[in-house]
Amino acid sequence: MVATRRIAVGAVGAVITAVCAASLAGCGTGTDGSRRELHGPERAKPAQAPERAVRLIGDGSTAYTGTQPHLIKPERLKPGERPPQFVVFSWDGAGEDSQKLFSHFRKVAQENNATMTYFLSGVYMLPEEKRDLYRPPQHSPGRSDIGFNDAEGIAATVEQLRSAWLEGNEIGTHFNGHFCGADGGVGEWSVAEWKDEIAQAKWFVKAWKTHAGLKNEAPLPFDYDKELIGARTPCLEGQENFMKAASELGFRYDTSGVNNQVWPKREQGLWDLSLQLVPFPGHSFEQLTMDYNFMVNQSGTTTQGDPAKHELWGDQMRDGLVAGFQRAYDGNRAPLIIGNHFESWNGGTYMRAVEETVEAVCAKPEVRCVSFRQLADWLDAQDPQTLEKLRTLDVGESPKGGWKSFLSAKPAPAPKGVPGVPAAKG
Repeated sequence: MVATRRIAVGAVGAVITAVCAASLAGCGTGTDGSRRELHGPERAKPAQAPERAVRLIGDGSTAYTGTQPHLIKPERLKPGERPPQFVVFSWDGAGEDSQKLFSHFRKVAQENNATMTYFLSGVYMLPEEKRDLYRPPQHSPGRSDIGFNDAEGIAATVEQLRSAWLEGNEIGTHFNGHFCGADGGVGEWSVAEWKDEIAQAKWFVKAWKTHAGLKNEAPLPFDYDKELIGARTPCLEGQENFMKAASELGFRYDTSGVNNQVWPKREQGLWDLSLQLVPFPGHSFEQLTMDYNFMVNQSGTTTQGDPAKHELWGDQMRDGLVAGFQRAYDGNRAPLIIGNHFESWNGGTYMRAVEETVEAVCAKPEVRCVSFRQLADWLDAQDPQTLEKLRTLDVGESPKGGWKSFLSAKPAPAPKGVPGVPAAKG
């Protein structure tokens, strides 16, 4: 289950420089204008805009700036080659507020040669005084179970979104009002209502300058109609009708379900990149790979439980995620999918757990900490028969006889148009 949250209005964002506004170059700097020193197995390059003209879209809230920088080109597995170990760290309702966790985890990602997926809540791009522009399905105009924002908060969030994308991270959506449960929750929405909610989420991103009165700010450096290819539903509800809508709208993946640590497959034309169950230290049952679920099973609905247990609870999350990683890394190599929120529940212990997990796993050999987009690109580039064989491996099961014999068959030629695969020469 995904928790609701209210973004803190009045978050102070750094002013975008005139140079950045003119060229989008240098938007990957820290808020103090400095470049961050990176450490990881491969030192990442500072985020820079592609060297081509910027084509503004609509009111200039977004722009086409070319191919996204710092993406790894997906390649097909060679016969007998062991798959890389993918790990996806993702964030629901991503926005920059007074806690500055968005900017913090951008830095964590850079220092550990990782990219992540940030699921933006559309209402974080809409000022409080314009809330009635949001027309949520089955609710009155301006209604939302999470907060709207103000001009300063929107500017701060835009700064993080801009830099995150230029660093190779993905910007997805967590939709808008975060309605859960009965009486109009997302689990009761029709396919048409999901399409309307998605259209509004896009609109708030594509018109934030107009809505917030920030005409002189630099645009987001991507076309959101093309950037948006996947999502996670609020509270993991409404998945069935959302997937129908998403499939019809050209999305490529969904991560709203619950699954074991096995290789993903397609459902309704979308990659099913569900959250997963991993060991829960000190318990006889497994736990979902999300901070909210660890919290609920530790302090119940109290977001700030017994301070004496905060360290233990954070250690349990970290150790559970690392145990799930190790089980896959030594076993079937199924991608590990992790979901989080920019929240300081139980004294921020889950944020510490996530950061320590990133540091523990992303630098290991053959590990790729990537966004959902990059994982979907890699899956699309593989021979379907290879993926089918990988799906025969159970949780933590390594192939008998080793990877060389297990994937010894020569893969079929890749179809034309697969992301990252060269077109066949005629």
